[in-house]
Parts: sequence; C-alpha cells; structure tokens
Amino acid sequence: MSIFTKIMSGKIPGRFVWADDVCVAMATIEPHATGHVMVIPREEIDKFIDLDDDTAAHLFNVARIIARVQETAFDVPRSGLVIAGYGVPHCHLHVIPMLTEKALAFASAQKDVPSEELDAAMERLRSALIEAGHGKYVPQHMTSLD
Repeated sequence: MSIFTKIMSGKIPGRFVWADDVCVAMATIEPHATGHVMVIPREEIDKFIDLDDDTAAHLFNVARIIARVQETAFDVPRSGLVIAGYGVPHCHLHVIPMLTEKALAFASAQKDVPSEELDAAMERLRSALIEAGHGKYVPQHMTSLD
C-alpha cells in the first residue's frame, strides 16, 4: 500500500483540496511553491503510462482546473505540471503555481514548511475552487475525505 493510499484511507493525515470518484488532489509536504498540490488517482497505479485513457484524461482535466484556480489564488502568471514518479510508486501529477520555471525543479522543494503555512495555502486553494464553481469536489474537511 503506497503512502498516498494510506493518506486517502485516513491512516496518515493529508490536506485535501479535491476529491471525486477517480482522484484526489492534496498538498505535498515539500512544496516547490505556495499552493503546490498533487493530483493522484485513487487506484494505485505506479506509472502514468499505465493509466487507462479515461483516468489519464480525468487527472489531466482536474490538474487544469486546479492550475487555473492557482493562478488567481496565488497571483502567479502560470502554473506548471510535472509527472516524475520516482518518489512514490503511485502515479501523481504535481501542479505548481510558478513565477519562473525554477519552481518546476525538484531541487526547489522546500523542506520543513510549517504546518500552518501548508494549511493556509490549502485553505486558500479550497476557497478559490469553491468560488470557481467546483465546490462539490472540495471535501468538507481539509484533512479527511468523509
């Protein structure tokens, strides 16, 4: 069972901004920029190339929705998308608000970000998703999928 599956099942805490039947989006604990989230399929699939076409399209569409909202919520000119897959053997798309392309480099990951900062960024993104009309996909509580 991957760490992402453990987080989705509530065995490990997480910070969720999106949840539907196919995927979730949640904060990373080592963000490249404020508001960085990962879009993760609920099904444990290691590589993005092994996703079925419908799941791949759905993940990409959710990432696009989140990226649009990030640009407004965090006042950045664009958001980037990275699919690397070495850190956890469970496909995940990094959606990163960016001022420059430097934000996409994994060397830019911030270590030991205080919980309060992560919480504040995710609440900001959750509010922006609701305001943009996607409230039905924003979990009622940031730390659970219930």
